[in-house]
Amino acid sequence: MILSTTPSIDLHGYDRESARIAVCDFIEDVVRLKEEECLIIHGIGQGILQKEVQKVLKTNHRVASFYVSFMNPGCTVVKLKKNLTK
Repeated sequence: MILSTTPSIDLHGYDRESARIAVCDFIEDVVRLKEEECLIIHGIGQGILQKEVQKVLKTNHRVASFYVSFMNPGCTVVKLKKNLTK
């Protein structure tokens, strides 16, 4: 369940490169906060940002899994690996 206290980032208005950098930085911040789940809001549109976000998440070693929210397809829910060390 996604609660309002879940860390989130809204990528509306970002281009691909800015979104890629922002998602990587956001994941690092969420790990530092010792959270296990976060939300990336990319919108629906033509799916360009969603595809870019998924590319970043697939290659990020801190990400355990992710999925597009059933209730809001403009958001991706990210589950992070536990006990992460640098």
